[in-house]
Amino acid sequence: MPEQVPDSGLDQALETLAAAPRLLVALDFDGTLAPFADDPGQVGALPGSWAAVLTLQRARDTEVVLVSGRPLGSLAAVSHAPDGMALIGSHGVEWRVDGHDEDALSAAETERVARIGAALDEVGARHPGVVIEHKPAGHGVHTRRVSAEEAAATNAEASRAAHEADPDVLERGGKDILEFAVRHVTKGDAIERLRALRGADAVFFAGDDVTDEDAFRVLHDGDVGVKVGEGETLATHRVADPAALTDVLKHLARARATR
Repeated sequence: MPEQVPDSGLDQALETLAAAPRLLVALDFDGTLAPFADDPGQVGALPGSWAAVLTLQRARDTEVVLVSGRPLGSLAAVSHAPDGMALIGSHGVEWRVDGHDEDALSAAETERVARIGAALDEVGARHPGVVIEHKPAGHGVHTRRVSAEEAAATNAEASRAAHEADPDVLERGGKDILEFAVRHVTKGDAIERLRALRGADAVFFAGDDVTDEDAFRVLHDGDVGVKVGEGETLATHRVADPAALTDVLKHLARARATR
């Protein structure tokens, strides 16, 4: 990885953001709060980042929400989020806000999910080491454990199989994952809805993956977006990795607590 140049404008942006009357802090989980792992069930947020998240959650007129591609149940399990923290899973399809779950699919959508899943299971069976993750509104093809060549072949097969099973399926790529969903909803849609629901004056969002660009795209002037890691981005700020994000979250937590 090339040497990271310090983001001289980020500190001031955090100080300005911390003065917002009502602040929404939205965070991706994998690759952002938590480093990646071969076993998605064994990841955990970095302790320093999570401590800052909990400090922000307790701050006046501040709400933290985790916005992830994971299914809602998986996100709750790996994050150990306290009661009262909003969780959004499956890229915005599943919601747990104010203690209420919202994830109902129609009968037709449920049938589409099953049909796509069966097709992807056949692809997975031909590629040992590839994991097919079944989600409430779609499926993920995980290729972290196989070579780049095997991943490319698997993804090509998976794409053909999914679109043959359901021509209207939504396909989106990520880091070592190709996802297929039956609802065309994004993390950006989730953040816009949350902003309106909470009457937030400003939003902080951090994410690392291609799917997080949908969230960066909807940020307004005065919001702060932080890209974690390499890659093209619409975010106005960048840090090298989840460990570097810890310092950002600590700064924001201190500034918000003392405003």
